[in-house]
Order: sequence, then C-alpha cells, then structure tokens
Amino acid sequence: MDAPISPAAALAPLQEALEKILIGKSTPIRLALCCMLAGGHLLLEDVPGVGKTTLAFGLQAVLGLDFKRVQFTADLLPADVLGVSIFDSETRSFRFHKGPIFTQLLLADEINRATPKTQSALLEALAEGQVTVDGVRHILPQPFVVIATQNPHHQIGTFPLPESQLDRFLMRLTLGYPDRAAEREILSGGDRQELARRQEALLTPAGLIALRAATGRVRCAPALLDYIQDLLGASRERADWGGGFSPRAGLALRDAARAHALCAGRDYVLPEDVRAVAVAVLAHRLPMADAEHEVRGLLGTVPVP
Repeated sequence: MDAPISPAAALAPLQEALEKILIGKSTPIRLALCCMLAGGHLLLEDVPGVGKTTLAFGLQAVLGLDFKRVQFTADLLPADVLGVSIFDSETRSFRFHKGPIFTQLLLADEINRATPKTQSALLEALAEGQVTVDGVRHILPQPFVVIATQNPHHQIGTFPLPESQLDRFLMRLTLGYPDRAAEREILSGGDRQELARRQEALLTPAGLIALRAATGRVRCAPALLDYIQDLLGASRERADWGGGFSPRAGLALRDAARAHALCAGRDYVLPEDVRAVAVAVLAHRLPMADAEHEVRGLLGTVPVP
C-alpha cells in the first residue's frame, strides 16, 4: 500500500504548474495558494494586462474547481450575481433561479467597476458562504472561493471598495510587471490564458477541503500568538491608522501563516511565516495609499520572538 502523500508534496506540483502559466511570479503564486489553503478570498489589484485573470484561470484549473466568471460593470445588478425569483405560472409560485455566484470559484473581474450596491451584494457570500434572497437563505457550494480583480483607483470608471468589503478578503496581491527575462519568455510563447485553460486538474475539491483541514492543524506556539498580538497592538497605537487591525485581521494573519508553514512542509508556524504573509494580509485593511510600506515598517519595529 502506498504511503499517504504529504501536504507539501501535494502542493509542489500546483506551484510548478502555475509558474509555467504565470512566468516569473513565484511569490504571488505561493501566496495565492496560501490564501486558498486558509479558506479565504483573494483580491488581485494591479494595472490591466499583468496576469490577474490568468492567475485566476490557473488556480481554477489546478484546483479542479467549478468556475464562473462575472464581468463587473456599472450596470450590473445584484440579481445578476446572486440570482432572482421568477413567478412560475404552472405551479403558481416563485422559483429561485441561481446566479453565477453558485459555484466553487467565482472570478469577479474588475469588481470595482460595479456600483457599491452590487459590490455589497457579495458581502454575505464572502463572510458566511451563503446568500439570502427574498428572505430565503441559500447555501453556496463548498469549497467556495471568490477571486476578485480590480484596477487602480485612479483609473476612470472605478468605485472604491468599502472597508467592510476589503476586510472580507483574506489577501490582496499585486503582480507587477515581469522582469526582462520573464517578459521575453512571455513574448516568445503562446497565449497564457489558453495555457491555463488546457491545464489539467492536479487536485479535487475534496482534496482542497482536506488540505484546508490540514492547515487548521498546523501548530501555533503561544510565543507565536504573542507575536501576532504584538503586531495588532502596535497597529492600534498609531493614530493615523484608523484604529489599527481588528481581531479578524489577526485571525487572517494566523491562518495565512499556517498555510505558509504547510507549503514549506512544516506542521508548526515560525515568525518567518507570519512575516512572509503579513503585507498581503494586512495592507489592504489600512485606509492609506502607502499601506504596504507602513506594514513593512511595523514588521521592522515589533520584536521577533
């Protein structure tokens, strides 16, 4: 009988396959996988054309998840995402027709081009894995993941995401432009999104659920939890940080650090895991333009146990 494969060994092929799709972005790919393992939702923010949608396609392919894509526009309505109840003349009753949110991985493309009303329709789904329409609760498939892309706020036709919605995303990642060697490989190769569509599944939904359970079993020593609390406490002392980070942010930091440790083949968290995920987990929760720089500064001032 074959020995059971370790979580790290199961994750290595996912990273390798994604690096062939999105050239030269090993760190964002690893963090995106950590977000999936931690059971969170992912926000990709960058200028158009750097691979945000390609990364989403690649994650869907390697994880083997059911997938739907919604292009968010200014005229998109909440019912276009959640679904709508339509009167059935034969049964003389209303029948709920499910919207595209009823999937395992929803790509909310250019989410900040939709109005705040439509953006807010996602809040319940992001927080609780369910939607309520006409007073009836509908449970979403499991695992359920939202990957949202958004363009920089200075671009025309965007509506900033409210802080309450940003807080529901476990991580925010930026991809940035590739280096010269990676860009040359992109220019010399074929369509990266087509490559993602042809990628075979390397995991199943049940496999992802099992890896999430393994992530939850990764140990956090009391000293490690002290370190997370020290980071939270230091942020709350900053008058210009809007009150600092909430307990929800602390839970997100802990869960992402557990996932990072699992990817490294460990069943315990080190401070290095916390520091590796901190910017992606915390920066979008600060109401300031240079939030990533501020979080890096926080990591430099709080002593490491």
